[in-house]
Amino acid sequence: MKIDIVSVFPDYFDSLRLSLLGKAQDSGIVDLQTHDLRQWTHDVHRSVDDTPVGGGAGMVMKPEVWAECLDELIGGKPGDLSSSGELSGSSGELSGPVLIFPNPAALLFNQKQANDLSRKERIIFGCGRYEGYDARIPTYYRERGLDVREYSIGDYVLNGGEAAVSVMVEAITRLIPGFMGNPDSIVEESYSGAEGLLEYQQYTKPAQWRGLEVPSVLLSGDHAKVNRFRRDDSLTKTARIRPDIIERLECSALDKADCKILGGLGWDLSGLHPRKSQEL
Repeated sequence: MKIDIVSVFPDYFDSLRLSLLGKAQDSGIVDLQTHDLRQWTHDVHRSVDDTPVGGGAGMVMKPEVWAECLDELIGGKPGDLSSSGELSGSSGELSGPVLIFPNPAALLFNQKQANDLSRKERIIFGCGRYEGYDARIPTYYRERGLDVREYSIGDYVLNGGEAAVSVMVEAITRLIPGFMGNPDSIVEESYSGAEGLLEYQQYTKPAQWRGLEVPSVLLSGDHAKVNRFRRDDSLTKTARIRPDIIERLECSALDKADCKILGGLGWDLSGLHPRKSQEL
């Protein structure tokens, strides 16, 4: 996968050279490049922002700077034929990479989207700053056929898009085949699988530590009992922390033991999608 990140602070992403992501780059699984947006400015101050139209506090990132940057990274100006083949047709329609802008007012990024994006060949991330980027930037490229997405990583506001991009890059790249040394470690993680349950609690040695013991069933060597214990723990944890996930479960995905656990927690399992009992 090829990843381009555009930011006014490209050095922010030096940390992406560490650990597994750094190894993935060294092995060629991921090709990650950062770009300084100011490289596409033409004034002495290297300005990337201006005052908001209609008034208001702060500054907004200018569309013309972003357009020069993105046109070059994508492969040329809209409507031109390029050697890369990523820009084509007299209508100016684009094809090729997925363009992603972090935006606190956008759709919430989740594991499903990370999994989808892990199958893409190329992603370009644009990091907003100040009061954000001119709304015409994503509109312009979306109208020309590019896959443009805007994501929020949570219900809070950051100083810029760099932290959000780092989160998304890590969530996406670790799902690429060959990235993880042991691919099985991904299978039962939180939000993975069709149900999207939270992962069960994990333990390691020693079996007793500061008066706290590892659940005895995990030491039994009975794999069926261990799997059932972990499944029960996952259901219980999800019901407590993320009841919205339980509400979306389909009854066909639950066995008798699952129903017993959820019923004991006060869930009404009648109907296709379980709903929490009114008395709770």
